[in-house]
This record gives sequence, structure tokens and C-alpha cells, in this order.
Amino acid sequence: MNPATAFARVLVDELVRDGVTDAVVCPGSRSAPVALALHQAELAGRLRLHVRIDERTGAFLALGLAKASGRPVPVLTTSGTATAHLHAAVLEADQSGIPLLLLTADRPPELRGTGANQTIDQVGLYGGAVRWAADLGVPEEGREAPQNRYWRSVAARAVLVATGALSGDPGPVHLNLALREPLLPEGHDPRPALPSGVWAGRADGAPWTDAAPGSGPRAMVVSAPAPTTRAPGRARRTLVVAGDAPVSLGRSTSVVAAQRGWPVLGEPSSGTWGGTGSVRGAVLLLGAASWAAAHRPDRVVVVGRPTLSRPVSALLAHPDVVVDTVSPHPGWPDAGRGTRRVGGVLPDPGAVLGELDVSGHVAPDGWAQEWTAAAERVGTVV
Repeated sequence: MNPATAFARVLVDELVRDGVTDAVVCPGSRSAPVALALHQAELAGRLRLHVRIDERTGAFLALGLAKASGRPVPVLTTSGTATAHLHAAVLEADQSGIPLLLLTADRPPELRGTGANQTIDQVGLYGGAVRWAADLGVPEEGREAPQNRYWRSVAARAVLVATGALSGDPGPVHLNLALREPLLPEGHDPRPALPSGVWAGRADGAPWTDAAPGSGPRAMVVSAPAPTTRAPGRARRTLVVAGDAPVSLGRSTSVVAAQRGWPVLGEPSSGTWGGTGSVRGAVLLLGAASWAAAHRPDRVVVVGRPTLSRPVSALLAHPDVVVDTVSPHPGWPDAGRGTRRVGGVLPDPGAVLGELDVSGHVAPDGWAQEWTAAAERVGTVV
């Protein structure tokens, strides 16, 4: 499977997982990989596809579908001046708070600014009228796993931002998709299997990242048609990584962690420093390969904005570790592109932590004590 085809199938698969049920295609050459992936999703019964030749008409159709359903609706165009015809609908979506997703195919960087056919500067094309915009890098061979995480994280973020799930401010989002030839798949398979292996999404059809219920000011969370939660009790051994955050959030974190028996790797500005369950020197423990492997948590809850050391970054990127994030800031809190669920902070931050603890599980006896005892031994040596 060539890179453009892989990207398109992953992108569409993730958008469907994230709650997309309708899409509008305005046909063109550069956007062909994504158009084919959307068509294949329709054949599989995963979404409804609407085709419009005129981009302005297509954009307003997507706007109306999104307004009527409350779900994000993507409109896909080819590169060049076709993208400009979406602008009027973008302004309407901005003013009305409608979750419109703009998918604009683009030439790869080596063709930009060269006078190549149907090539304009599409980066930042819609200015401040969009809630978020991203210029995705060109899909490449040899980087399958990190690209899969990146593409799915971007798609999930686009849906969360467009629906206002964290901010309470829904509106249009622009994804600019640079694609390099070959644009068409090898052979013809109108009903390909869902992405698997290195291209797989979360288990059970879940979104790559979703929002904790009640995290946004207006709790605007979109549920995907497929199941979106994992079976309760899977992630038993939980570790909290607490970074810079308001004192109130740190205190709530310590309380929830103590109730659940979760050790806390807290930084001095986290509000958890010295609190119940706080494990000083935990970063050193994670740097000890054999100990870290034997005590690898099933789940990590990231609170605030931590300084991600190499051992912590490696833990968050581990494929067998579920990562949930609670952020007091409006920016996207997932540097590792692996967070399963994000939650914003309400007046009661403990409520958000409680929502993230979807299974209500308590850590095994002695889990926190093992971390504390090991840290004390490290402290006597260091």
C-alpha cells in the first residue's frame, strides 16, 4: 500500500471512529486517495457520502448537515483555487459555531511556490475563522507506526476541537493534506479491509483520543456510533504523572490517587509534591530498565503540564500503556500522540479525575507501596 493510500484509509477510519457519519466530496485529482477512502467507507456502510461538483455548494451542504446533526461533517476538495470556494461556508460555521471539517488536498512542499498547476498557499488560508488548523506532513514509507499515531491523533483532535468538547466553542477546523504521487492504490479493491497491523486504531472501534464526559464548559462530547470505551478493569495498575498545574488540581489529584492506591510521580510545581502517594525519585526508577519493566503500569494519568524526561516519554509511548490526560490549559496536551482520553478542568477538578477513572478500579494491594519503598532505597544511595 503506497503512503498516500495508507494515509487516506487511516484518516477516514479515524474520523468514522470519532463520530463522523456524513462526508461531502468535491472531486479532484490531488484529493483522489481520500475520496476513494471515503467511497470505500460508504460501501462498507460506515458513513454516507455526498458528491458535489461545485465546492461552494459542497461546503454549504456540509454546513447544513453539521448544523442539523450536531456532528462534524468533512468537506473534501482538491488543491489550488478550489479551496478558496469553501471560505463563505467557513465564515458561516465560525459565526454559528458549527463543526465543519475542511479537508483540503495540497501539493507536497517541493511543488509549492514553483508555479506548479493548481498550487496556491493553502497554509492558514482561512485565518482566524477556524478554531484550529494543521498542515500535515507528506506521508512517507518507513515511518508507519509514528505516522499512524500522528494521523489518528490529528483526526481525533480535529473532531474534539470542532465540536467544542473541551472548550465549549465549536466551529470549523482546517486540515491541509499534502499528498505526493502515486495517488491511486495498486490494483482495485472497492471493499478493502479496515486498517490493521501498524495502521490499526484503538480496540473495539474506539476513537484514538476522546474527551472525558463533562470536561468542556458545555459538555459537548460526540459519541461515535461504535463502542467508545474499553472493558472495565483492564487497566488496574495506574501511575499518575503530575506536572505544573494549579494547586487545587494538585490537591484533588493527591486525594483521588490516595483513594485508588495510585503512586504519584509529581513535580515540585504540581501541587502533589510531598502529598499522599508522592514518590520522589520515581524518574530514576523508570530509568532502571529491569525494575521499570517489572513495574510498568497498565495506565498512566497525566495531570497538568509535566516536563517529559526520556524515561517518562518512553513510558507514555509504550503500546501496552493506556494514557489519559487532564489539562488545566486550553492547548492540546498530548505531545506523545498516544493519549486515549483528555479532560479539561472544571470548577471541581476532582470531578474530571473521577470521570477519567471510568472503571472505578482500585490498584492491587501494595502497588503504591512498592514504588514508595523502591524510591526510598534509591534515595539512600543517591
